Amino acid sequence: MIDIRKDWKVYLKIFVILIIVFIFSFFMINLAMEMVIHSRKEVIVPDIKGKSALTALSLLSENKLAMQVQGFENSPDVPVGTVLRQNPQPGISVREGRIVKVVFSYGGEAVFVPNLIGMPLRNAELFLRQRQLLLGEVSETYSTKFEKGVVIYQEPKFDEQVAKNTYVNLIVSAGFPPKGVILMPDFRQKKLGDFYKWIESNPQIRYKIEKTQSVFPKDTIIDQKPDYDKQITDDTEVVIIVSDNEESNEYEEYKIVYNVSQSGSQRNIRIVAVSKTGDKEIFNALKDPGSKVEISIPKYSAEKIRIFVNGILVEERQVK
Repeated sequence: MIDIRKDWKVYLKIFVILIIVFIFSFFMINLAMEMVIHSRKEVIVPDIKGKSALTALSLLSENKLAMQVQGFENSPDVPVGTVLRQNPQPGISVREGRIVKVVFSYGGEAVFVPNLIGMPLRNAELFLRQRQLLLGEVSETYSTKFEKGVVIYQEPKFDEQVAKNTYVNLIVSAGFPPKGVILMPDFRQKKLGDFYKWIESNPQIRYKIEKTQSVFPKDTIIDQKPDYDKQITDDTEVVIIVSDNEESNEYEEYKIVYNVSQSGSQRNIRIVAVSKTGDKEIFNALKDPGSKVEISIPKYSAEKIRIFVNGILVEERQVK
């Protein structure tokens, strides 16, 4: 005969043991989570209200915080895509990794100016119409960097807040300069030897070299005056600022590969390296459908890479 009371006691013991194991596991998991959370550094929540989505994401990312979109609301005086509210509020101390919840504007009478640099004039005009902006005065200038008909300058500038139907003035490339007209090339991120080769072909140009400490390898050009595509005259003195980093030139490289979509037309691909010292544009050019962008940078020179297509952030990569 089966002893029901004995079986019941066995089952009760098993049940109690399972409850104890569950409580212990729950306690240990929470303890581990607490240890992980409290091991993170405290940061101050930045004020992202009134910022565009791109700027807000950049500010949060710099502070190792995440963004979660809670919704959208109509706001007639605030441009579409602008942060209306955030939680936690700015100035509050939180742990790294905290999610900041935001509410965006559906839009009103103000808009953000898109990035038109590197776009063909026709594409730029269509893009302005989509953003409820108007094409203003268009002028031409020679360029060593951009093909004929491509936008090389805009006013108002990218991400400025303006009223709808504002005129945006553009300067487009007239193509490579004719003989006798000397334009300043873009030497940034190139080696000092590249500049000297250019000087050999233009010995009449006055110049000076300034050295400064930076994260880039020794003799890497980090800035220049005048800016690229500015005309060089008899009164111009070219200033080249190079890295004087004494560390070994042997460094680990981070390779960036981006495949352009095979559909559609040419696209402006812009790649920005983000570091503690700020953002640095490392690539900006028109690329054909199906083409590939391949560049390398020192791994220590950036924390993350942002890739923009026609002025829109499409990808962000951690540099590992």
